[in-house]
Amino acid sequence: MANPCIDICRYDDERGWCLGCGMTRHEKKLWKKEKPARPAIRDALPGRLAALAAVGLPTGKAAKRRK
Repeated sequence: MANPCIDICRYDDERGWCLGCGMTRHEKKLWKKEKPARPAIRDALPGRLAALAAVGLPTGKAAKRRK
């Protein structure tokens, strides 16, 4: 299963979700070490990214910091 991380790693302070992929810091560690956890993590991400976008936060590639 491909890693959903897109190397943006900016986090929403309120929820702790990455604006790039939707994972928490803990889930990013689990992704590397606990393969059985991957499907549940991946299933949660679309809803999280949608929730972040619904409150006006940039998500996915749009979350990348501009120089």
